[in-house]
Amino acid sequence: MREPDTILIHCSATPEGKDFTVADIDRWHRAKGWNGIGYNYVVYRDGSYHLGRSLSVPGAHCPEEGMNRRSIGIVYIGGCAADGKTPKDTRTPAQKRTLVTLIRTLKGRYPSITRVLGHRDIKGVHKACPCFDARTEYRNI
Repeated sequence: MREPDTILIHCSATPEGKDFTVADIDRWHRAKGWNGIGYNYVVYRDGSYHLGRSLSVPGAHCPEEGMNRRSIGIVYIGGCAADGKTPKDTRTPAQKRTLVTLIRTLKGRYPSITRVLGHRDIKGVHKACPCFDARTEYRNI
């Protein structure tokens, strides 16, 4: 059983107001040559969350050496303005509530988790993802 120490928050880098699913992300990641969706959870715009990659399998969502084995990856649908290019925090109120609930649940399940970071907080990552300051927002959870 994995003992993750980090939750990494991502955005799907998709235009605000548009819905995408686990199946869509799985297809995108397979097109990159991966063996399936890289995130463990996907938070839809309506606030529902869905299992992506099994928690028993290391993710494929972070380039830092060893981080995929040590983390749980959560992605919310959105993260770009309507143009599909400009980074923007597009989380719906429902997504915001679900992210907090999911983080609390995972921290309760895995006492080894000591930090919640955004993808952009990882060394060597040069993107806005998840388009908000996850480290600060979830610091007290």
